[in-house]
Amino acid sequence: MFIYSVTIAIDKNLEKEWLEWMIQKHIPDVMNTGCFLKYNIYQVYSALSEDLSTYNVQYLFEKVEDLEKYQKEFASQLQKEHKDKFEGKFVATRTVLKKIQ
Repeated sequence: MFIYSVTIAIDKNLEKEWLEWMIQKHIPDVMNTGCFLKYNIYQVYSALSEDLSTYNVQYLFEKVEDLEKYQKEFASQLQKEHKDKFEGKFVATRTVLKKIQ
């Protein structure tokens, strides 16, 4: 099993709008690609700051080919939609994790 982990620090002034958009639009769009089995979304408490709120979205997938398909066929458009909507108001990092036990 693998996890595609996306950590996003968003301007606190946009946090509520961003979170609603993520839950109602972006995450369903990602899940509708068929590349992931499920997702979880977390608020990152260790990253508390006055200006930014940090969240982590984890998408579970079985095979490396699933992530490769997502990155090749869907990621650019979905990331562009996020960037266009919240440009200059967020920072995102992406990590792939492999389950060991």
